[in-house]
Amino acid sequence: MKKGNELDIQLQEMVLKTIEDKIYSTPEDLAQELAVPLETLMPLLGELEQEYRIAKTKHGKYALASTLGLFRGELDCKQGGFAFLRTPDWMDDIFVPASKKNGAMNGEDVLVKLAKHQEAGKSMEGAVVKIFSQLPITTVGTVDKKNNTVFVVSDDRNVDDIYIPKEKAKGLKTGQKVVVDITRRAGHGKSAEGKVSEVLGRAGEKGVDILAYARRFGLVAEFDAACKKQAQELTKEKKKIDGRLDLRDRLIFTIDGKDAKDLDDAVSLRMLENGNYELGVHIADVSHYVRESTPLDKEALKRGTSVYMVDRVVPMLPKELSNDLCSLNAGEDKLTLSCIMEIDSKGKTVSQMIENTVIRSSHRLTYDGVNRILRGDTDEAEKYAEIVETLKQMNTLAKQLRARRFEKGSIDFNIDEADIILNEQGVPVDVRVRERGEAEKLIEEFMLRANITVAEQYYYMELPFLYRIHEQPDADRMKELAVFLGNFGIKLKGFQDIHPHAIEEVLEKVEGTDEAAIVNRVTLRALKKAKYATEPVSHFGLAADRYCHFTSPIRRYPDLQVHRIIKTVLDGRMDDAYIRHLSNVLPEVAAQTSARERNAIEAERAVQDLKMTEYMAQFVGKEFPAVVSGVTRFGIFAELENTIEGMIPLGSLKEDYYVYYEKEYCVIGERTKKRITLGDKVMIRVVSADVSAAKIEFTFA
Repeated sequence: MKKGNELDIQLQEMVLKTIEDKIYSTPEDLAQELAVPLETLMPLLGELEQEYRIAKTKHGKYALASTLGLFRGELDCKQGGFAFLRTPDWMDDIFVPASKKNGAMNGEDVLVKLAKHQEAGKSMEGAVVKIFSQLPITTVGTVDKKNNTVFVVSDDRNVDDIYIPKEKAKGLKTGQKVVVDITRRAGHGKSAEGKVSEVLGRAGEKGVDILAYARRFGLVAEFDAACKKQAQELTKEKKKIDGRLDLRDRLIFTIDGKDAKDLDDAVSLRMLENGNYELGVHIADVSHYVRESTPLDKEALKRGTSVYMVDRVVPMLPKELSNDLCSLNAGEDKLTLSCIMEIDSKGKTVSQMIENTVIRSSHRLTYDGVNRILRGDTDEAEKYAEIVETLKQMNTLAKQLRARRFEKGSIDFNIDEADIILNEQGVPVDVRVRERGEAEKLIEEFMLRANITVAEQYYYMELPFLYRIHEQPDADRMKELAVFLGNFGIKLKGFQDIHPHAIEEVLEKVEGTDEAAIVNRVTLRALKKAKYATEPVSHFGLAADRYCHFTSPIRRYPDLQVHRIIKTVLDGRMDDAYIRHLSNVLPEVAAQTSARERNAIEAERAVQDLKMTEYMAQFVGKEFPAVVSGVTRFGIFAELENTIEGMIPLGSLKEDYYVYYEKEYCVIGERTKKRITLGDKVMIRVVSADVSAAKIEFTFA
């Protein structure tokens, strides 16, 4: 089946290349040129036509859709009502006037046809001729009621106001935050029309702002009746530990953040007689409870991941499971899937065992507490006297694992993360850099080693599997990175076919210098994004041949899927039928969970930006030291010591006209020749903090 798909894709590319070369082709010409039977070719042409990659002329010939002026893509609407169609990198975006949007809204998948007459020196112009998205479309906004006429002003400033008919507007009040379903597109002089599906509360009330952001990203904490029923039934089930390796007499404990309630993982360590370590990574056996195709499983796949939004979590699983039944709470018997590894003094795994287990965590430790113990805090050490020595041994092992990882070329990005502190009213009172101490690094190393060990074992079993991959960087991006690094006198070795070692060498060179933060950030941006896949492509950032996610099944669906595969093998249920089933479902799981991960990251960043903007509102007019963190054709970004970032619009700099030089990551004043580049230290003044748009504006002090 997989080979058939690959052949279809190859034939598609051949068809597209042939049509591109010949400009116009009949089906018969194509069949002859490609030596493919016409009956094989016609369904393929139909698919390409449906996807608007090709189009048929009135004379029955095929051409690339772009040849006929047709382009499919995402519509990026602007506040002025106009829009741009986002196009491939090789061409400029297409301008779409407000009158030519034909009711299409921001972010929709549309087909645009270029106007016959284009003005020289201006952007290409076109009109929306087809909208692929289906109504209703959901947005979040604020009710604006005047003279018994009700509109919802969307929080997305690129979405026009939505009219709510009288019969659907009963009870709505000005200032309410609402979720609205757009049921009719704008057109013929009329506004878009919709109905309110949920009232979130009044703007300004505690927590309503973050709740509104959650809804903007399609995130709902509550579960439907079927999921709630299943969760309740599962809590009443008696634990069955028959056939499991009983580790309840072992010293096993958890180390997490102080506010964490969904404790996925516990760890253990013993010294063996041969001098090696026996490291145990014990993971909540979520797949024992969340069976495939049940309501909870379908909902978990739909959500893909838990989302952490400053003061709340939108969980992948109901709290009955995430915080109780599956969570490895101290003093309770818990079902787990354990990866137990024998590791030698050089940090090499010499043997491993993956088993169904039952454990009882002895302690619920926090990162802060363990960091204090490892720093020599005697009061904290006295409280946990029986495990202090084990913690020290764990830290020694973690450092060995870390050293071995770096020897292989693993990249360690040193990028500060924000810790946003809210008061009881949900108002930000402090933003600071999140600490990453020895305890955090210890758990990170143990989880990484378990994930690599599981991926390696199942790769050699030649079974369908779900991997976490990080592809080789694009050569052009590495060339751009080499130019950027050259501005700092740093040479990037072998960027045509780069090895992770070369990236890590760069980061080591700048460690502790003023430019370290910016070099880390720009280098990270130059790499591809990690994602889930069924093919065992290596993980570039970790310099690992194979990698997977195994350690967080309470909050990540891929880990749950990996557990299912492992347990099917352990239980002796892996047969040809299930292998075929995995081959069918895993590509869908990879695509869905990768997409949900991207959505979660965007949602978390958006809420952070919101709260940072709210925090900075009190400092308008104040001056702070900052570092230039980004340079674009429209503005300069500067980052404060606490990671808060604001923009200095180039148009606001009246003392000179600044020209943007993309390859040099800088702007230069035409009159003064003043050069402002990435990594420059500057003093800024806060001009404004627009909470409604989550945007902070700076100027130079």
